[in-house]
Amino acid sequence: MEDVPDLLAIYNAAILTSPATFDLEPQTLEQRTEWFLAHGERYPILVAADEEAVLGYACLSPFREKPAYGKTVETSVYVHPNAHRRGVGTALVSAILDRAKELGYHTVIAGITAGNEASERLHQQFGFEKVGTLREVGYKFHQWHDVHFYQLMLSENA
Repeated sequence: MEDVPDLLAIYNAAILTSPATFDLEPQTLEQRTEWFLAHGERYPILVAADEEAVLGYACLSPFREKPAYGKTVETSVYVHPNAHRRGVGTALVSAILDRAKELGYHTVIAGITAGNEASERLHQQFGFEKVGTLREVGYKFHQWHDVHFYQLMLSENA
């Protein structure tokens, strides 16, 4: 819980500077605390930090609410701008995928806004494959954005 203000700062920086999230307004501490509490053992949030600061986080979220989607999760990764290109994203994705396997998930989905080549490369490095594109589904910074969906199969049968 003590990391929530730092997670909020990282997420709000992304809201204000990037189409990586389609939120348009910075979140409040109350909103981010509610988000944090909605996660839990089945949908963990992993935090990367050094001695000085929180560097980033990754989480698993339900892909869809219907029961048949129960073995599928969506992953999100956010890294503090000062921690880019330091291996933080790689470490977070590796750790969150390990947790997804431990939790018995069958497949992991990543929705990546078109133009975010760093995130696409990061996910491809772990074996995610591009499975489709939803065209012009988000409008932010006065332009339409496509979202590419990537998928990683964790098990043959779960």
